[in-house]
Amino acid sequence: MDIRIENLTKTYGLQKAVDSLSFEVKTGEILGFLGPNGAGKTTTMKIITCYLTADSGDVKVGGVSVNESPEEVKKHIGYLPENNPLYYEMPVIDYLGFVARLQGVEQNRIQERISEMIQTCGLTGEQHKKIRELSKGYKQRVGLAQALIHDPEVLILDEPTTGLDPNQIIEIRELIKKIGKEKTVILSSHILAEVEATCDRILIINKGKIVADGTSEQLRKQAQGNELLHVAIEGGTRDQVFTALQGLETVAVVDFASEKLPVFEVQSKPDAASAKAIFDLCVQNGWYISELTPVETKLEDVFREVTAG
Repeated sequence: MDIRIENLTKTYGLQKAVDSLSFEVKTGEILGFLGPNGAGKTTTMKIITCYLTADSGDVKVGGVSVNESPEEVKKHIGYLPENNPLYYEMPVIDYLGFVARLQGVEQNRIQERISEMIQTCGLTGEQHKKIRELSKGYKQRVGLAQALIHDPEVLILDEPTTGLDPNQIIEIRELIKKIGKEKTVILSSHILAEVEATCDRILIINKGKIVADGTSEQLRKQAQGNELLHVAIEGGTRDQVFTALQGLETVAVVDFASEKLPVFEVQSKPDAASAKAIFDLCVQNGWYISELTPVETKLEDVFREVTAG
């Protein structure tokens, strides 16, 4: 089920939390929703889930407007807020049954759905425990189970791995990837490695506006600009190699990547690649390459670049 956000705006007093925001999420896509604190991520997610109303603009879930038919939209959305809303004194299976009834699951299907969620979310050994007895990781699993109990087509997850240890993060990540094969997922997180490993596409907002949108590979390439290589060549003097690299048609800039080692930082001209030209240069001069490494921009670098200021 597709989600279409159209010119969404939300203001708190003088603070514009979301500023004419527009984007689309396709069916079966896991979208990583990133931004610094106060960027408008949680506000946007709450508007999509009908917990908040926008000042202007609209959200359409499967073509249904949150402004015109919020109750219909809610039927198709599962939501895990940042602060996982659990009743700690209830056993897991009782809580899931309670949520199923709240979500309008037919009475004759409730037990079936509970069993499916216990299996899907890996809660078999914990199902009879009270929620307060569970670890943080299992509480997050229960939160995912409640969001999925009515089999929604859309899943909204706000910081689903907050406070988890590395093993728990991996477990929840794999669970989200499994779920995302069948549903449309919007995932907010501050853990960039998690987003890169889990999401099909990344959207970064800052001050309520989109500042980057694409796959992690696309965003890194856009931030990096021209090709950048670290090159170490042996057989000639440092000055000889430096001068020869500068003379290549594909090369824009040559610098020293390190003062201690003969490693050069070679930046290619726009839309040009220099690896073959460097190889041919070494063959012509009887030199050999001891290092030729592409320098790849990290997602953290992209995030800092587009959210600075």
